[in-house]
Amino acid sequence: MFKVHDVNKFLNKLFVLGTLTLVIGFSQKTFAVEKFPSKPVRIVVGFSAGGPVDNISRILSKRLSERLGQSFIVDNKPGASSMIAAQFVANAEPDGYTLLMVASTHAINPSLYKNIAFDTVKDFTAITFVAENAFVLVVPKDLKVNSLADLLGLAKSNSTPLNYASAGVGGLPHLAAELLKLEAGIDANHIPYKGASPASVDLLAGHVSFMVNNMQSALPYIKDGRLKAIAVTSSERLSVLPKVPTFKELGYKGLQISGWYGLLGPAGMSPEIVKQLNSQITQILKEKEVIDQIRADGAEVKMGTPKEFSGRINSDLIKWSEVVKRANVKGQ
Repeated sequence: MFKVHDVNKFLNKLFVLGTLTLVIGFSQKTFAVEKFPSKPVRIVVGFSAGGPVDNISRILSKRLSERLGQSFIVDNKPGASSMIAAQFVANAEPDGYTLLMVASTHAINPSLYKNIAFDTVKDFTAITFVAENAFVLVVPKDLKVNSLADLLGLAKSNSTPLNYASAGVGGLPHLAAELLKLEAGIDANHIPYKGASPASVDLLAGHVSFMVNNMQSALPYIKDGRLKAIAVTSSERLSVLPKVPTFKELGYKGLQISGWYGLLGPAGMSPEIVKQLNSQITQILKEKEVIDQIRADGAEVKMGTPKEFSGRINSDLIKWSEVVKRANVKGQ
């Protein structure tokens, strides 16, 4: 026959055991949810394969896959000045499994296009910088120009405006050339192309007089003598072009321009996942092999906190909005 005291003691033990089971079960479930990544991660790129953004994304995805034991897959969704890719990621679940590799274009688009289907700042979570790149002003080898002063003199003395090429409307090279026109007081006709390659072909042939181009596209032609490098947009001279002056040296501080590449996710991502990704990528960007690979694409490694990356996006939104207005640039 059970005594009341024994029954209560037995029931208390059952209660304690049940509570422990619930706590352990909940802890295991929480750990499973927080473990990242537990499946493949997609890095969406708004540009075609083979360009700088795509190449850098593939360098990063390979190393992340090796370090974290899950596939990081590059998914190219080019078009609409990278906005198709951005909208896709803005609408994705903020679980860390859909990320977006962006370039400076991301901060320029709002000044060029109306009715964008997402908010450039509010709809994304900043994760990290990845790289930074400068641009170079180049002219064909047969053009009788060997310095910035020569080019500006030619533009001012010509009875008709010079033509200049760009890889497309609204990119940093295009805006840099427009800024040069404003700062130097020259006139020149913009001839936009669908990418740096076709623009370079016409520049080499002498169909246009000059171009501000990315290093990846311009450097091979500079090295083989078919293009002459006149000035670079970096704050200091570049190791790959040590004899080429900066615009800053030549008196054009406003032409101190650098593009950037960085990683975003949808708004609302877990701070823990953001911290983990930032930390892993920072470690990857310190590896000599990775630094060399990124330099081969004409860029330099750039590291920073999510807050620093977000701040750069915000400051560039303001900066390029002013340039677009001053130059009266219209998106296509």
